[in-house]
Amino acid sequence: MLKTIDPLLNADVLYALRAMGHGDRLVICDTNFPADAIARQTVFGELLRIDNVSAARAVQAVLSVLPLDTFVDDAAVRMEVVGELHEVPPVQQEVQAVIDRAEGKSWPLVGVERHAFYEKAKAAYCVIATGEHRFYGCFIFSKGVIAPGAS
Repeated sequence: MLKTIDPLLNADVLYALRAMGHGDRLVICDTNFPADAIARQTVFGELLRIDNVSAARAVQAVLSVLPLDTFVDDAAVRMEVVGELHEVPPVQQEVQAVIDRAEGKSWPLVGVERHAFYEKAKAAYCVIATGEHRFYGCFIFSKGVIAPGAS
């Protein structure tokens, strides 16, 4: 255990988050996502896990240490519901609330079509699988920066 580090952030996840640079993207996905197959195509090359928790709880842990990128419009992305582009299911509403709390303001969660999401995921730095069982619990986040002197 480490002080002020969320206990869900295991050593492998912390290593990957620390190794990422500004603009690198990470995927946090549900149990139905082809996580292992896509993770093998990412920069990190292997699947990371935060098991037995919801997508929102995993996002909360990750965003406790990861700043979002303020230089892009799509620093937080959600997989769109097939055939219902504007529908935002409860799992995504929960993650939206976590993002807003972590950032201290309303932060746009941008919808991306399912197959386009898979392509973006393949280009990510890493994939973190969660225990989320609800459909469309899949998200991509872009790492930002921490300004000099900021805590």
